[in-house]
Amino acid sequence: MSRLPVIFFGHGSPMIALETNDTTRTWKAMGDAIGKPKAILCVSAHWLTRGVAVTAMTKPRTIHDFGASFPKALFDQQYPAPGSPELAARVAEVLAPTPVTLDDNGWGLDHGTWSVLGKAFPDADVPVVQLSMDATKPPAWHFEIGQRLAPLRDEGVLIVGTGNIVHNLPAMDWGDRHCAPYDWSQRFNDYIKTAIAEDAPQRAVDFESQGQDAKRSVPTPDHYWPLLYVLGARLPGDVAAFAPDHIEHGSLSMTSVTLASA
Repeated sequence: MSRLPVIFFGHGSPMIALETNDTTRTWKAMGDAIGKPKAILCVSAHWLTRGVAVTAMTKPRTIHDFGASFPKALFDQQYPAPGSPELAARVAEVLAPTPVTLDDNGWGLDHGTWSVLGKAFPDADVPVVQLSMDATKPPAWHFEIGQRLAPLRDEGVLIVGTGNIVHNLPAMDWGDRHCAPYDWSQRFNDYIKTAIAEDAPQRAVDFESQGQDAKRSVPTPDHYWPLLYVLGARLPGDVAAFAPDHIEHGSLSMTSVTLASA
């Protein structure tokens, strides 16, 4: 199998799992272009731990990790992809000497993972493993973990990060999904995109250098960190593509990034 790309999905609201729109159609086209990988390793904004864990069960459950105000149809969503204890063990191997807990019954596939994969790989027939993010570590550490995952790309594993470059829920204009982005939101999104396009990952790692734009765009780092794993897994010769590429509600970036051999 040839080298697989690595992808960051701007996942937005879990409600997208119930929608068909330009974003979901683009995700589907991305999945179709890749075909059927041997397995998918996903780093989601929604699994934060102390230390590192990886799902190692054969049948990961679909986790509905959002508030009760969401409709029943969303809670009814299932993504019954198999797991892969073999991939989990391989992840632990490539991340050594960092200790990795093999989680065989605790977690599963959270909505950061299944809301995206349900559109990109709707048949749910590719094994999926989730990797947690150690919430105690700085941005450079998350980038380095991504670097150590890169060899999996040559082993038939699609590495996916899912979060948002800009994720400020309190600032969102909930009444207008298609409103103009805030100035700070657009500036920060453009700054990170330029860093990626120019293969200057250190600028993305040092995102806090952007001062107030960074503080507003990344008020908490959980949705931003998955991007750093993807940038870490970038290999020489990879070219960046950005699609979908827009900001919703003023402060929720849907920008997705594909890094693939030219």
